[in-house]
Amino acid sequence: MNWLTNFIRPRINSIVGTPKDVPENLWVKCTACEGMLFHTEYAENKNVCSHCGHHMKWDVDDRLAFYFDEGRYEEIKVPKVSEDPLKFKDKKYYSARLKEARSKTGRQDAIVVALGEIDGEKTVIAAFDFSFMGGSMGAAVGEGLVTAAKTAVKENAAFIAIPSSGGARMQEGMISLMQMPRSIVAVEMVKEAKLPYIVLLTNPTTGGVSASFAMVGDIHIAEPGAMIGFAGARVIKETVREDLPEGFQTAEYLLQHGMVDMIVPRSEQKQTLGRILKLLMSPNSSVPALT
Repeated sequence: MNWLTNFIRPRINSIVGTPKDVPENLWVKCTACEGMLFHTEYAENKNVCSHCGHHMKWDVDDRLAFYFDEGRYEEIKVPKVSEDPLKFKDKKYYSARLKEARSKTGRQDAIVVALGEIDGEKTVIAAFDFSFMGGSMGAAVGEGLVTAAKTAVKENAAFIAIPSSGGARMQEGMISLMQMPRSIVAVEMVKEAKLPYIVLLTNPTTGGVSASFAMVGDIHIAEPGAMIGFAGARVIKETVREDLPEGFQTAEYLLQHGMVDMIVPRSEQKQTLGRILKLLMSPNSSVPALT
């Protein structure tokens, strides 16, 4: 008989009581500094660590509600595309992966197109949902970008793309790669209509996404610490056989080398976007200077 377990512990529990169950979602651990964040504070801080300022994944619905005036916007329906055209299978059938991603996220694919106003200026946003197969770009995402561009032209609105993606969707092969030139055509439609095209780069923006529409904006804004590039640092290092600069492919590195125009924390993004849109869409209005 173990007297510590069978006698002492029950006596202590009878005096102080047993601890109550703690909800699993009460705390969030920062993926950078591993600091513990109270869930409510974490959400209010827009999924930014209050200890180190690290910007973690942010739900698309919360992002759109924050940017648009009074959190109001209309979600634009994206036309359906042919699903699983290659009947692709790796460890799972592609059709099964799509079904799982849709069940998990409640979305049809990795892009959301929304129309609303930011600081009174009509704006179309095409935002990626990284939780849907890593925000990978397939035919549906390409169709979403085209739909967003057409809506912007029709509504005489600015176009903002918010990528968060690992790149092309391998399960669609060449069809996925064809979305790269297709997205460029969509952007050119907006530019030919003399409407602003702004890109807000989030973590990560890589692969075929960064090699197409994500790097041809009139203005490029990035979130702090975002990884932005084409191939991974390990692949590049093995290819060129040289040590890469410190902080390579981070938003801060790209800002220093002229690839990004500004780095803006989440808490300031709505205000910054509003001022930029006022300058571009209503140049005769009084707009506070960007700092």
